[in-house]
Amino acid sequence: MTEQRQIIHVVDDDEAMRDSMTWLLEGEGYQVACFDSAETFLKAYRRNMRGCLVLDVRMPEMSGLELHEKLDSLGSQLPVIFVTGHGDVPMAVGALQRGACDFIEKPFHNEDLLSRIVRALELDSQIHARRQRDGAISHRLEQLTQREREVMDLVVAGKLNKQIADELNISMKTVEAHRARVMEKMGVRTLAELVKVVLTVN
Repeated sequence: MTEQRQIIHVVDDDEAMRDSMTWLLEGEGYQVACFDSAETFLKAYRRNMRGCLVLDVRMPEMSGLELHEKLDSLGSQLPVIFVTGHGDVPMAVGALQRGACDFIEKPFHNEDLLSRIVRALELDSQIHARRQRDGAISHRLEQLTQREREVMDLVVAGKLNKQIADELNISMKTVEAHRARVMEKMGVRTLAELVKVVLTVN
């Protein structure tokens, strides 16, 4: 699968604002996609989108806040920067509490917007790396047999080999063999690494 590029998705019903943001962001070397409404963006939305969303709070029909709630319900992790008028600040603060990345008040300085976009794209990179890592761990877990999984769960719970043997009614030698295969399949060398990996996805 090809690596998804980071794109700055601008959602604003004001054409002049879309044009000026595009000019600014493309001038800085960013890839930009503009949408004139929340509905238009939703049609283009994909779960694996990379980048960030620059979203106007006030739009006709579906507002920026409603779009943010909808994306949240779809499991989107795309960082959102709200663009607000002065009277919208309390709403934007509420959106931050519900997981938005940042907000900026109109009129704003270009440098302020750009610094927020840099932070949002860094956050997107962290989210993407975490998703890839979790996917790789989940894939390794799927390679375990049911018995290996049982042994691993007891090892991670802090049980000793003898306790595991008694609980599963198998020999110590069998526990040791399963344990070695678990470590190999999970790509770890120490018990601490195994615990850390398992806790990452649980």
